[in-house]
Order: sequence, then C-alpha cells, then structure tokens
Amino acid sequence: MSTVPVGNMGADRIVVGVDGSDSSTRALRWAAQEARLRGARLEVIHAWQIPSVGLPGISPPYPDEMFEPAARAVVDHAVADLGAGPEAAGIDKRAVKGHPPAVLIEASEGAALVVVGSHGHGGIAGTLLGSVSQRVAHHARCPVVIVRPAQ
Repeated sequence: MSTVPVGNMGADRIVVGVDGSDSSTRALRWAAQEARLRGARLEVIHAWQIPSVGLPGISPPYPDEMFEPAARAVVDHAVADLGAGPEAAGIDKRAVKGHPPAVLIEASEGAALVVVGSHGHGGIAGTLLGSVSQRVAHHARCPVVIVRPAQ
C-alpha cells in the first residue's frame, strides 16, 4: 500500500506516540516506514504525567526531574529498537509533560499524520480506562492512523 500526501498538509512530519508498550512499538514501526515512503520527518513523542495520589487531580509535590529521565528513556529506547541508522537524522524525539491525548492532539497541528497504537481495550474497559487513541482520533488536526494489536 502506498500513500500520497494530500495537498500541503504538512507532508514533511509524521507524529507518533510511544509509551513503551508492544502496541506503541508497532505504531512506531508503521510510522517510520510511512515516513520513509513519504520522505517525511518522524516526530516520536512520549507524554508523561506525575501520577496522582488519592483524590483525582491532586498530584504529590514531586519535582519533574524525578520523572523526566524515565520519560526520555522511553523515547530513546523506542527509537533504538527501531534500528534507526542513517535516517535517524530525520527523527525528532520528545518527552513532554502533559496528558497524553492533549499532547498528541497539540502535536498534530500542521502534521501530515498522527500514528498511535491501540491496546485493544474496547467496550466498558476502554471507557473506564480512557483511550488515548480514541481521543486523538476524534480531536486531532490531521489524519490519524491507529495501529491495532496483532491478532
């Protein structure tokens, strides 16, 4: 399957969200292949939040420095697993503090495509857990590809 950029929709940048899961690894591989086909830059993003404790929305007073290195490591590990060689210059890696769907939706502005993995939670589980892929699909400012779990 080949794809052709439509108009001037930012065909030079593909955004992919990673979280260290198998589904995000599949999404990253798909996005990297698509970026190569299009001659686009690949923007690999891991969004992170300080976990709340007790009451929703109340975070413990931990400094960002406690979580940032682990977040950067998720991105670095994902890209290293990709086996990016000479084309690595076409990869931008970002660890961003924020709610994952919001971060990816913001990054979608001006992008050709946003790619996310799906953990396969549907129905009640997906509703209760919240679905990054579902929120991104509904609110992104560019086309979205959701890479489904292997069957």
